[in-house]
Amino acid sequence: MIRFEHPEYLYYLFALIPIAGLFWLVWFWKARSVVKFGNARTLRRLIAERSGVKFWLRAGILLFAFGVLIVGFANPKIGTKYEEVTRTGIDLIVAIDVSNSMNAEDILPNRISAAKRELGNLINNLKGDRIGIIVFAGSGYTQLPLTSDYSAAMLLSDVIYTGVAPKAGTSISSAISLAMESFEEESGKHKAMIIITDGENHEDDPVSAAEEAGDAGIVVHTIGMGSVEGAPIPIKRNGRLAGYKKDQQGNTVISKLDEETLREVAAAAGGTYTRASNAQDNLAEVFGEIEKMEQKDFGTKEFTDHEDRFQYLLGLGIILLILEVMMSERRNRFFARFSLFAPREEDTTA
Repeated sequence: MIRFEHPEYLYYLFALIPIAGLFWLVWFWKARSVVKFGNARTLRRLIAERSGVKFWLRAGILLFAFGVLIVGFANPKIGTKYEEVTRTGIDLIVAIDVSNSMNAEDILPNRISAAKRELGNLINNLKGDRIGIIVFAGSGYTQLPLTSDYSAAMLLSDVIYTGVAPKAGTSISSAISLAMESFEEESGKHKAMIIITDGENHEDDPVSAAEEAGDAGIVVHTIGMGSVEGAPIPIKRNGRLAGYKKDQQGNTVISKLDEETLREVAAAAGGTYTRASNAQDNLAEVFGEIEKMEQKDFGTKEFTDHEDRFQYLLGLGIILLILEVMMSERRNRFFARFSLFAPREEDTTA
């Protein structure tokens, strides 16, 4: 793969066209000047040491040298340079609840936005760990497989919103099961999971799923989003509040944080529970626990940069310029002896 650091310099290649035209005009002017002095054949005999071929050879070398130098100044970068970097850390999967209850506004601006803020803070503080992202509601799917590309993780965290899961509801156990499938099957206490949810689980038994994860060596931490008192779930259309979610009897639904369930899930897999607030340091305790975990080495190839190739082109251009300066337009006496088109003696005496 080739790319240029300064591609705008390549436009100067178009300047070679008028320069080539200038060489042609000089040649044409020389030819016309010779004719003014008399018979062209006779004059060619008088200045037999002058070579027209060398004039065009020098012009071609000069044009090629200018072209090479222009491309060199554009700094072509050829190939891709990689270096092996060994990372040390853990495998960490973050599961974010995207059910409709995460739109409640008992945490500003709402639960889902606060969850994304927590995820962003987490990514910014990772050093060497691999991270994966799962979103879930009634079922879950993998938003980002385990990777050390933190920029990709940050980019994908921005497009998480409620309603993206294929099934409504809240199933914490589906997120845990999906995380267990995402981790590599190997021994070692270097696998962790953080579940960011309001804890309102209506589908299955998340504690049993957490116990299975704990048996597989996965530490599960939970972060509770919301308040125990709860808040209504807003319904918005075109960015404006259109009302609040109601049940079949017409009563406004109040979504409450289920701290008890989240504590049990964390305890079942050797993790910690943290209740989120509007503060920015909700993950401090989780970070402390992660740093205590057994870590492993990740051998990963990291892109560093394309390799510069300008020096070769600049060197070639300078060599061509020196060659052009040293080249004379006089004929080589040795090769002139074998000229097949030289005028014969009888032609000149006739």
